[in-house]
Amino acid sequence: MSRALRYDIPGSDWRVCEEDVRAKGWGEIFARDVDSAPPLVVEIGFGRGEFLLDLAARAPRVAHVGVEYSFKRVLKVARRLARTPLRNVRLLEARGELLVDELLPAGSVSVFWINFPDPWPKKRHARRRLVQPAFVSALARRLVPGGHLEIATDDPAYAEEIDAVLSGEPLLENALAPERFLRDIAGRTQTAYEREWRAEGRPLHFWTYRRNSRTLAV
Repeated sequence: MSRALRYDIPGSDWRVCEEDVRAKGWGEIFARDVDSAPPLVVEIGFGRGEFLLDLAARAPRVAHVGVEYSFKRVLKVARRLARTPLRNVRLLEARGELLVDELLPAGSVSVFWINFPDPWPKKRHARRRLVQPAFVSALARRLVPGGHLEIATDDPAYAEEIDAVLSGEPLLENALAPERFLRDIAGRTQTAYEREWRAEGRPLHFWTYRRNSRTLAV
């Protein structure tokens, strides 16, 4: 029998809405809680939230933003976040594409994290995959010079597609070269899903791409 969803927030509610971000901007939203905002650390699709909260705990004066499309997941992480002393995280219920395209100015992000996005394995669903050339180009334009894009997947077919998309983006350079990607990264926080997949022996792929100094026309 499933538990009833609890809607109360046992402390500060760090969720923000699209309208607040448009009206105030990230600097005002994080005012007094971080040293400066932007630049931001952004996780797209934070799932259960353990990776995002660990990132924020390691850098408590840096602004962190997590975006997730699922209301239920955002609510659960908001309740979990409220039980911590963290004040440097804001949660947004939205599609990652909306956050990037409409709510993040150019040069406003220091790191993007995309951990194990849905591979949409059926051919007819491939167009729904998050890591597409246009989206990666948009991510690159939001990064500060030297900023990083970190992506992970456990799906071999999606891995080949991700690798091709990343290597084809002129604003990014492979920070792991000459390796295309790594199978493991020491000290990296493992999500619950990642631990399950490791136990199953799935092949993991981790990319780190860096924003270069090249400038392209808008």
